[in-house]
Amino acid sequence: MNHEAVSAVFFEESYIVPADQTARSLFSRLPHGRDYAEQLIECLATGYLVAVIESVCIREVQRLTDTEVEVVVGRSIRIDHLGPIPPGSPLRLRGWVERLSDRSVTFRVRAHDAHEVVCEAVVTLVATSRQTLESRITAKVSALREPGP
Repeated sequence: MNHEAVSAVFFEESYIVPADQTARSLFSRLPHGRDYAEQLIECLATGYLVAVIESVCIREVQRLTDTEVEVVVGRSIRIDHLGPIPPGSPLRLRGWVERLSDRSVTFRVRAHDAHEVVCEAVVTLVATSRQTLESRITAKVSALREPGP
């Protein structure tokens, strides 16, 4: 990871909320959420909001990373989902690097629609060895294939 370049990262991103990213849509796909999904409101699900914010932060760090050697992954996300965001709403995301350490970067992100701030988040990402992470995943997949006792 290019620390000098990462430390200067600032982004502004526009995002139009798709109709299939609502709380109702997300929870209807989950076995334990199907029973109450129809009772939910048609607005952006917090889970999708997390994914949108994390994906933009990861993209910014990956641009400054040797992706053959390192992979950027999420370590922690703290999010305050402050207002409803209906499908079709244009969402404006602004983010900047708040803290940088040897292997990690922490972003502060604020999202707003035309009416209000709808989200504030702190996202910490880690640049880690691609080979090490792939080895750990391979070991776990192999263990899943082994017959149980």
